[in-house]
Amino acid sequence: MSEPALACARTIVGSLIGAGVTDAVLAPGSRSAPLAYVLAAADAAGLLRLHVRIDERTAGFLALGLAKASGRPVPVVTTSGTAAANLHPAVLEADAAGIPLLAITADRPGELRHSGANQTTDQLRLFGPAVRGFAAIDDKWRPGAWRAETERLVTLARGTRTRDPGPVQLNVSLADPLLPSGPAGPDVVRPSPIAGALGAEPVTLAPGPRTVVVAGDASPAAGRAIAAQCARAGVPLIAEPSSNARRGPVALAAGRLALAAGALAAEIERVVVVGRPTLSRPVSALLTRTDVEQIVVAERAGWPDPGRVAPRVLDAVELAPGDRNWLTRWQRADRRLVDDIAALLADHALTGQGLTGPGLAAALVGSIPPETPLVVGSSNPVRDLDLAPIRADLGDVYANRGLAGIDGTISTAVGVALATATPAHALVGDLTFLHDLNGLLIGSSEPRPDLRIVVADDAGGSIFATLEHGRPEHAADHERVFATPTGADLAALVAALGISPITVRTAAELAVAVADPPSGIEVVRAVVDRAGRRALDRAITALAASL
Repeated sequence: MSEPALACARTIVGSLIGAGVTDAVLAPGSRSAPLAYVLAAADAAGLLRLHVRIDERTAGFLALGLAKASGRPVPVVTTSGTAAANLHPAVLEADAAGIPLLAITADRPGELRHSGANQTTDQLRLFGPAVRGFAAIDDKWRPGAWRAETERLVTLARGTRTRDPGPVQLNVSLADPLLPSGPAGPDVVRPSPIAGALGAEPVTLAPGPRTVVVAGDASPAAGRAIAAQCARAGVPLIAEPSSNARRGPVALAAGRLALAAGALAAEIERVVVVGRPTLSRPVSALLTRTDVEQIVVAERAGWPDPGRVAPRVLDAVELAPGDRNWLTRWQRADRRLVDDIAALLADHALTGQGLTGPGLAAALVGSIPPETPLVVGSSNPVRDLDLAPIRADLGDVYANRGLAGIDGTISTAVGVALATATPAHALVGDLTFLHDLNGLLIGSSEPRPDLRIVVADDAGGSIFATLEHGRPEHAADHERVFATPTGADLAALVAALGISPITVRTAAELAVAVADPPSGIEVVRAVVDRAGRRALDRAITALAASL
């Protein structure tokens, strides 16, 4: 009979495979060794694909990216102590975004807890209310109980019964011996089917009210579906980049500016919200108005309602045909704004002020190969993409908009590229890139993505220049405590990782650099002007006043 720790690990990994898990992420450690041996055996047998990372925070966001793009639960396995705690940022993002992440935290035996024993802490419910479910098991249990708890957590992570997918924690106490003396292959058993919650039939909305649809962060399937429905109904669509609805004939490239102009916004009588909008103040202002009927369409049990004014939350809707004149007015305003933005950016380039964030985003969208997955970082890059021209054949767009942090963006992009098995691109700022540089530390024997990372290098956090903190009266403190320039040589750092970076300074140079699909991991450093960021942002905002 095999050692209890190994038997427990074989059952857990076998249960995960039986439940449909195809990828797993591991950060090495001693206490998690039985799980590591079984995962390695499962990978060798072709039962799943294993990804090993040395940094637990990176490992967590890699698992998140794999789960985000595949829609399948992905476990990330750590050893005990601070290793487990480093999964917390990814767990929080998975909680807010509804991503099925499985945090499997190896633990010392329970009797050592509170004893001062090495690498022992209280890992029970480590992630608090951020997880959909929690279980603490140990290697003294019977195999049926190990399997039942694992399958229960996978079901909760998927949201099969609750319609609320998200992260879970399985804390596994393992005692010596931790080395296998026999076969380490997983004990795979297919679980019984578990019926899912049934969604309601779409509710057909009554025609009449002047309606707009606002689409926030959503899955590619949900985003494409609402874009197609808006096109059929002829309803104006204001869609954020990671909504995946920013496509089709009625999607507005400069929708947030048209809202800010006020004239058309004042006439809105109904807004249908799909996904989770997070990007712009004009949209936030619309979603807090009490004079506008709000209808929220939510696939999950929870729903976005930042103004707490939405009277109706539906599983699905069928839009009524809209007023063509209403749509035409929005489209006319949008075309004017798009042309004005293009002229402003062209003038900026002609006057020798260098590449801008919005100019970089527009050039990237216009130049990458068709249907290329694109991962976009928080702060300015996603907002710059929100004003880029709409492209009919743009691929799926992913972003960590659950909590909109810059944590783990590179690792998330690696996960997306691996899960889609498609050459992908990422657009991130320099601080976001530096924050997850460890995401590029991938061992030579690990699966490697085809991923090109475009870094907007403006030597600091330029988003703060566009906010109140960038006002002239705060200039004395702004550079140090908000812009936080590091002085890091990104090209040298990337080269030290064995990647030969490309530096571009114009939109034309960028277009050449990204025209072909990436092969392996590539980094393009785009030198972007930060000194004029506040003035450019004010100039773009002022364009709405001309409507």
